[in-house]
Amino acid sequence: MKQIKSYTHKKILVLGLAKSGVTAAALLHKLGAFVTVNDKKPLSENPEAQGLLEQGIKVICGEHPVELLEEGFELIVKNPGIPYNNPMIEGAFEKGIPVITEVELAYEVSEAPFIAITGTNGKTTTTTLVFEMLNKGSKQPLIAGNIGTVASGVAQKATNENTIVIELSSFQLMGINSFNPKIAIITNLYDAHLDYHGTRKEYIKAKANITKNQTGFEYLIVNADQNDTLEIANHSSATIIPFSTKRELSEGAYINAGWICFNGENVMKVSEIALPGVHNLENILSAMAAAKLSGVENSAIQEVLQNFTGVKHRLQFVAKIAERKFYNDSKATNILATVNALAAFQAPVILLAGGLDRGNEFDELIPYLKNVKALITFGETAPKLERVGREIGIKIIKRVDNVGKAVPVAYQFSEAGDVILLSPACASWDQYKTFEVRGDIFIEAVHMLK
Repeated sequence: MKQIKSYTHKKILVLGLAKSGVTAAALLHKLGAFVTVNDKKPLSENPEAQGLLEQGIKVICGEHPVELLEEGFELIVKNPGIPYNNPMIEGAFEKGIPVITEVELAYEVSEAPFIAITGTNGKTTTTTLVFEMLNKGSKQPLIAGNIGTVASGVAQKATNENTIVIELSSFQLMGINSFNPKIAIITNLYDAHLDYHGTRKEYIKAKANITKNQTGFEYLIVNADQNDTLEIANHSSATIIPFSTKRELSEGAYINAGWICFNGENVMKVSEIALPGVHNLENILSAMAAAKLSGVENSAIQEVLQNFTGVKHRLQFVAKIAERKFYNDSKATNILATVNALAAFQAPVILLAGGLDRGNEFDELIPYLKNVKALITFGETAPKLERVGREIGIKIIKRVDNVGKAVPVAYQFSEAGDVILLSPACASWDQYKTFEVRGDIFIEAVHMLK
């Protein structure tokens, strides 16, 4: 860890705890800052805040009092989940107080370079693939961000022999100043988190921050099949590495004659890749590009792709019971993710879907429901999904209370050779704290069938 002096005796407010806030507060304290932590959860119910208090860090819990900003803070480190229209953040901007996320701290103290991955869909799969390829290639990677441990915690342990592979959300990327990854990846861009960002333009602007500090000495790997990602590339100073699943490129990563290729070299046959789904070829191509730029041999890339079958909750194969295959795609929190999941299978599908109602309809699913023989719905969006199911002519449509109850009902209507797929097309927050909890309940219910 770099022993930086820029925070010594600096008065800093850490706003919002969770894992990132706890780690950031402890790191700043270690760097000699005068740290105050403010979290909405009461101290009596807040073991994280209690732990920081024991370290000698000032803690204020139970509310976000705007008057706290009168204490002369020079910097705020914000939890990514706190929106920028929060009164505390708006008040900070009015006073000219800079606001960052802990990813910025991680970059400042890290001795290791970063490979950073963002996008709307495929971030977790791509991040995992990059990590596995570098690991198999003996490059000593460390994984951080949304997929792993807190970035500023990983950065404290990293040396110049490591590479930190990090998944970054638009929320995190809005709070960077100097963060500059050696390699950045933008998987794809679709409408998402508009309730947080307000507009698609602001969402894309946040994603573009991943390359704002890059120069020609760094690389930006971008989806060449999308105008929005190409537009970001056009305004980047990085060396651009495109990837495409639709056409052969003169350079970058692409598919040609049944091979995945990089800069004119055949790396591996598509038919030998274990990970299902056409959409996953985007993730594979971008991960391969990052691995090749990092000096990983083809043999290591091949070994990973021959054995990698997916990350948990993202088109994860769970079990095969009585010739039925069960897949957990709980991370499909939007329509596009469910479209990609459905496109991955040719067998008859029993789809389990539903969740938080964000006001949208599901007509975009209609062209992809042709293989769906039964639809099991749950959550706030159940009626909307059922309307679409009836319109496409799905004969079996059943509503249940939750995911746990959906599994035995789906099995009841299934036959040998069917795929039973949890791919909700919605966030989980109407019934479950996270999509991980929802997916774990699905997995448990599947194993109960055994």
